[in-house]
Amino acid sequence: MTATASQTQRRGLIFGLIGVTIFGLTLPATRIAVGELDPVFVGLGRAVAASIPAALALLLSRSPLPSRAQFIRIAIMSLGVVLGFPLLSAIAMVHAPASHGGVVLAILPLATAMAGTLIAAERPSIGFWLSGIAGAIAVASYAVLAAGNARASGAGALQWADLLLVGAVVSAALGYAIGGDLSRSLGGWQVISWGLVISAPMMAAIVALLAGPINWHATPEAWSSFAYVSLFSQFLGFFFWNKGLALGGIAKVGQAQLLQPFVTLGASAILLSETIGTLEVGFAALVVALVAIGWRMRVARKQ
Repeated sequence: MTATASQTQRRGLIFGLIGVTIFGLTLPATRIAVGELDPVFVGLGRAVAASIPAALALLLSRSPLPSRAQFIRIAIMSLGVVLGFPLLSAIAMVHAPASHGGVVLAILPLATAMAGTLIAAERPSIGFWLSGIAGAIAVASYAVLAAGNARASGAGALQWADLLLVGAVVSAALGYAIGGDLSRSLGGWQVISWGLVISAPMMAAIVALLAGPINWHATPEAWSSFAYVSLFSQFLGFFFWNKGLALGGIAKVGQAQLLQPFVTLGASAILLSETIGTLEVGFAALVVALVAIGWRMRVARKQ
């Protein structure tokens, strides 16, 4: 790898880490919001709210319209990061602690790398895959142990939350891969902005049809959490994340998500006073170590 290529990849990692920090607060903020607001409203209403600054950014910058092929890919990306992940994770947060979700979502680096091989023609090495699969096994083991503890305490809904979180992982991974690949030609912030604008009518319709009455009397904490997931998780975070994926590669920079469980666990303890046990810390540390090994492995990228 040349010095210039190495510097570009490091820049991509920095952008990715900023995005991961923003995303790491998403589950705790969602957990607070769904405590008083309808989960469909939180999960999809955030995209409707984020579409307003997105549209303004596109208008003020006079961004050119994407091509027809780009529009199609943006629409597919939106199904993952505007519809799938926000809705599934919001419903999951009704039934599971944010700290639990943070550890389950630690599988995202592997899922993102897999999506990158399909969508962006990246080719991770055998060592990369082995470390990623080991991380997946660790997360699956954590989910099984946590579900057993939940059943022992009578919280059977945790198993359904795990299924929802797995669906959220798949949705996010596909959306990340498509968004990162598109950002190389269209620009990181333009990709998410167009995605929000294109999907806004559908998201608004779903919210109107499926969400319960809006609790306008919710506490400032609930509304500020909704504002965070709307402006930061759904919009500004992707400025940095898509840019990072475009510069450093989807598989490589996707490994920056190895820090996300720690951000989520810390925020869950501070914002929600959730008890972070040795099970969560131990498995989060194990997954981080395994994915960190994967970062050192070679990944071939298309030029």
